[in-house]
Amino acid sequence: MAGTAPDDAYAAALAHVRDLDPDRYLATLFAPAVSQPHLFAIYAFSADVARVRSVVRDVLPGEIRYQWWREVLSGARAGEAADHPLARALMDTIARFSLPVQAFLDLIEARTFDLYDDPMPTWLDLEGYCGETSSALIRLATLVLNQGREAAGVDAAGHAGVAYALTGLLRAFPWQARQGQVFVPPAEVLSQHGVEAADIRAGRDSPALRAALAEVVNRARHHLAETRRHIGAVTPQSAPAFLPIALVQPYLDALARGTGNPFERRVDLSRLRKLWVFWRQARRAGCA
Repeated sequence: MAGTAPDDAYAAALAHVRDLDPDRYLATLFAPAVSQPHLFAIYAFSADVARVRSVVRDVLPGEIRYQWWREVLSGARAGEAADHPLARALMDTIARFSLPVQAFLDLIEARTFDLYDDPMPTWLDLEGYCGETSSALIRLATLVLNQGREAAGVDAAGHAGVAYALTGLLRAFPWQARQGQVFVPPAEVLSQHGVEAADIRAGRDSPALRAALAEVVNRARHHLAETRRHIGAVTPQSAPAFLPIALVQPYLDALARGTGNPFERRVDLSRLRKLWVFWRQARRAGCA
């Protein structure tokens, strides 16, 4: 299937990422032009899988959507994939760079948790979820940037993905609470602070809940520090895969400054500031 995806399939992937994952969209603009369509293809897949919970009313349609993507990846729906722009761009990218299909299947499996209202049980479960959804994307991006060849920086990718995902979950906390989801803090941390998942679903603020959320912020900072410790192994060619991580520090700083009700907190940066952060990091990494 290599070389069969027309430009409109990749244009659809770009538009999907621009609409659903604006931070990765902006970061990808600093990657080499030849790699951008393929980065958008894998990010569009991730964004499409991530949004399933928000577009279905029941678990069953969500499971059906996930199963459709599994069958596309296995080749069982080649005809349908050929008519689906996102699937066509993804399968072409997988073929071009010999990307590991299992990584995409593992991402879907991790995202299955999104369909249910069970609280995330432990740190181990939470970090595993972050690894299979976020760290995996960084690794896949490095494969694209290195023409399918494995590159150094596996440890950096692991920690970077967890830092990025934890920060994203903290930012999404108000929205997820309204949906009845409890990703952060994990249940073991809530229990240590005497907070119930029901308190989050009911929107009940408390000093104990804020202390529990502060633990998640600290955990994200730990993984960011570990990323910096291992980032020296990342080559300039792979560096664009790590550009989204440049937003973790400013987002965490904004979260730490916030003293208001966590259910009403909205943490974001202007598009101009994001572009400046990415440009500065790209210059430092030697990829711009």
